[in-house]
Amino acid sequence: MRWKVAILTASDKGSRGEREDTSAQVIRELVEEEIQGEIVEYRVVPDEMDEIMAALIEMTDYFQADLILTTGGTGLAPRDVTPEATQRVIDRLAPGFAEAMRLQAMQRNPRAMLSRAISGIRGRTLIINLPGSPRGVSENLSVIIHQLPHALGILTGREGEHAL
Repeated sequence: MRWKVAILTASDKGSRGEREDTSAQVIRELVEEEIQGEIVEYRVVPDEMDEIMAALIEMTDYFQADLILTTGGTGLAPRDVTPEATQRVIDRLAPGFAEAMRLQAMQRNPRAMLSRAISGIRGRTLIINLPGSPRGVSENLSVIIHQLPHALGILTGREGEHAL
């Protein structure tokens, strides 16, 4: 089964073309290889609440992505607003993904506790915030990637909650 996946990078420098978006490439590779996802939209926006929210809404409502993976803007810096933008557009939290990523990451690096990443649901779309660094993306996404097909199957109604 092919999942429709959108990637959103929140980065001031990336949106100005001052930094190559290698984190999104890591997401693309893992999604395509591990869950046979099809990237239906990719976008880089500045660390601006309204722009992040607008992109998330368009990715869910227009592109009808099953999964949106964001990268960047999850730290403690004043311009890191991805979790707040995500919170404003979701209907329900799905905290287990962010909790699992933080727990695993903290075993390697205690500073992972500084991540404010969240995960939630808008309609039938799962939105998960990932860190901004390629290494952080790889380590965090690897923790949850094998649970995504089942979660998406339940969320989209393609399989029952207790299917194996």
